Amino acid sequence: MPAGVVLDLGATAKALASDRAAVRIAAALGCGALVNLGGDIRVAGDPPAGSWRVGIADDTGFDGSSSADPASQAVMITGGGLATSGTAARSWQRGTARFHHIIVPSTGLPAQSCWRGVSVAAATCVDANTASTAAIIRSEQAISWLAGLGLPARLVRHDGEVVTVAGWPAAPPPHDGTPASAGTPSASGSHER
Repeated sequence: MPAGVVLDLGATAKALASDRAAVRIAAALGCGALVNLGGDIRVAGDPPAGSWRVGIADDTGFDGSSSADPASQAVMITGGGLATSGTAARSWQRGTARFHHIIVPSTGLPAQSCWRGVSVAAATCVDANTASTAAIIRSEQAISWLAGLGLPARLVRHDGEVVTVAGWPAAPPPHDGTPASAGTPSASGSHER
């Protein structure tokens, strides 16, 4: 690496810690475990009856605020990892320009993405976290990329339009003010829920 280049592995470290902790807890206690470190989720062992229900929040605003119902969809997961990356949270303003924490490696600048948030389910939280962040950077091309990998994903455009791929469950329209709920995202091959 050139002199002065610094890598921030914070997001990857959180995901790896979630993976390791869930597996160790499940093995040590002989039961199911869900570990959530700042939205990087890993489940291991036998899930509770009905699976683990996890809310997906994708509408956190620039100022850190969110709507009255921050979980735009709830999904049921039984194994593997789930992560969401987005451009609305962890952002700042310099003059009139707004920036966020997802940086394009080739430019060193924040990604100019069509997505405000991307959630991905994968075999591990590290896989889910890596794919969700890469999907923000890939912008519109993320749809075919995630589908090609067989990774269930939920991509949210800046206007709130939701695109799902690779078996991510569609959210029924909410009717009573509760978060929309859907089934278990599952992937083909070695990538699970």
